[in-house]
Amino acid sequence: MTPFELAVQFLFQLGAILVVCRLVGLVAERLGQPPVVSEMIAGVCLGPSLLGALAPEVSAELFPKESMKVLFPVAQIGLSLYMFIIGLEFRGDIMRQRVAASMGVSLSGMTVQFGLGALVGWLIYNHTPLFPEGVPQTAAMLFMGASMCITAFPMLARILQHKGLTGTTLGTVVLGAGAIDDAAAWCMLAVVLASFTGDFTDAAFSIGGGFGYAVLVMGVVRPLLRRWARGVEERGRLSDREYAMLLALMCLGAWWTERIHLHAVFGAFVMGAAMPRGVVSKSIIARTQPLAVALFLPLFFTYSGLNTRLGLLDESGLWLIALGVLAAAVLGKSVACWGAARASGIPNREALGIGVLMNARGMMELIIINIGLERGVISPEIFAMLAIMAIVTTLMTSPILELVLRGGRKLDGAPQSSAPAPEH
Repeated sequence: MTPFELAVQFLFQLGAILVVCRLVGLVAERLGQPPVVSEMIAGVCLGPSLLGALAPEVSAELFPKESMKVLFPVAQIGLSLYMFIIGLEFRGDIMRQRVAASMGVSLSGMTVQFGLGALVGWLIYNHTPLFPEGVPQTAAMLFMGASMCITAFPMLARILQHKGLTGTTLGTVVLGAGAIDDAAAWCMLAVVLASFTGDFTDAAFSIGGGFGYAVLVMGVVRPLLRRWARGVEERGRLSDREYAMLLALMCLGAWWTERIHLHAVFGAFVMGAAMPRGVVSKSIIARTQPLAVALFLPLFFTYSGLNTRLGLLDESGLWLIALGVLAAAVLGKSVACWGAARASGIPNREALGIGVLMNARGMMELIIINIGLERGVISPEIFAMLAIMAIVTTLMTSPILELVLRGGRKLDGAPQSSAPAPEH
């Protein structure tokens, strides 16, 4: 396809994606699901799991392979913009008060879940032929542990925003723990992939580069931006040129963390957290959020859904293994994170909410297992099992959270938690 043809195809895809997301959203809203869940389901429906199976000609016409070269980068831009906004809304003051809670929730959930995931990997490796030939047992166990550890950081952010929980203690602890979880999971993935070649230079580069980036942004960039923002506060407005420069900083941060294989979401989120509050943050959010949420973000979920094939599990034995993977995922995250939150002094209702939210895997799980499939670490069957786990744990998050928080007292830092934020 020529560049012109790719551009025309992209406009067609964008229109189809937005229409399907809105139609699925009408049903999801009646079932108490936030918009992000409808976008995830819409992506799966537009992929090989439904449209590709029912109408392969239509699927091939709508999403030809070459068009992914356009859809993927635009989806990454939308996701990065959204996580930049989430960083801007991140309550650093509550995070400082609750850093021990976030660390405890993250470490407990990861430790227990990694152990259960590695055990599941050991059982599958030794009792089934599902892992590809040539994959070492250690790599199989590490990958299963790392992939099941992950939490849907971008999806958590959107669910919290939809529920009006972004600035609460619950929301801040969850975002902090989710960020730690995902960064650690990506670092573990780097170690797993390095184990195939025996060269751990890339893994060290990812871990060191991510830590160095966070220190640079929060220790150097943030103070400089605060000093510059004094002039903006005096004028009472952010100019177009200044807005463009701040977006450039976001893009550079996303580029760097993608470059070191940690994923662009972390670079964008950290840069957003470093932005000055007040006129600067309000202006960026007002200009960026509507378009990012309504237009660009659905592309990310759709792109991930296009790589998900659920029809591979065509035997009862495979479905039993898939149920075992799901059970291990739910127990490993929800129970461990709830216990850690209670141990840190968080009231039981909020602790239960933290356990429910941390259990969501969402599309971050699909990203990491797509990498595993591409690199030959897992088979398509294991990919499908983990994809089902990601979808189910995400679908169950919102209704269970609503039950946990319904009728309770007002949460710290926000209005009544059970009231959803306005629809975007």
